[in-house]
Amino acid sequence: MTFNENYLDLPNRAEKPRQVGLTMAIDKGSPLHYFADLIESGGDYVDFVKFGWGTSVVDKFLREKIDILRDAGVDFYFGGTLFEKYVLQNRFAEFRDLCWYYDCQYLEVSNGTINLSDARKSQYVAELAKDFKVISEVGSKDQLKSENMAPNKWIGYISDDVDAGATLVTLETREGGKSGMCRPNGDLRIGLVEEIVTSGLDVDRLLFEAPSSELQNYFVKRVGPNVNLGNVAPADLVGLETIRLGLRSETLMEFEPVGTESWLIDA
Repeated sequence: MTFNENYLDLPNRAEKPRQVGLTMAIDKGSPLHYFADLIESGGDYVDFVKFGWGTSVVDKFLREKIDILRDAGVDFYFGGTLFEKYVLQNRFAEFRDLCWYYDCQYLEVSNGTINLSDARKSQYVAELAKDFKVISEVGSKDQLKSENMAPNKWIGYISDDVDAGATLVTLETREGGKSGMCRPNGDLRIGLVEEIVTSGLDVDRLLFEAPSSELQNYFVKRVGPNVNLGNVAPADLVGLETIRLGLRSETLMEFEPVGTESWLIDA
């Protein structure tokens, strides 16, 4: 047992391999040894590493990084933008071959950049779900387009992807937190999130992109310590776990029983 398990009451966190409370870290092409150090220190707190956008094409240490992840019991997948590039060039079969070549268990299907209808995207989800665990993505990388997409559209597209066989559906904010669920100035579209969370969708099938501590704090408070979060910087994995467990100021009181503070107040 660790010190914290002996002395502190902390929120229950599922152990790996887990189905809820998932964390996806994004690798933007980090140096190999730095990557290895981060996975060694934060491997218990991360379930997936996404090789962002098309970095896997130019990262000369991709194979070594995949080996590091497998040794640590961490899954991986390639960014949805890479899928979109293959579709754009009419090379869907080659994309599937690529994923087989790297023995991918997971892959991402998105339409955040190219002019691919959501209905057609769901068809790709259904096709790839025959051979892989598919993580789809809803929301455009175009800030104006995302801001104007009504909540009922988000909910409908999420439902379509789940029905098509998606294991998880990612809700877009990009790695900078300024698109999709977020406004161009970085503010979260709280009304949109509320409509999605209260729509009847299975929240355990949703992966909220939360690259900043502000977004991470919000989703942990709103959904709970076992919310699925993505686009986390590998260097922030330990910090995010403290947010989930109420060990950071912003969530310190979040999971304590009502009235906990009463004994602290001087008579």
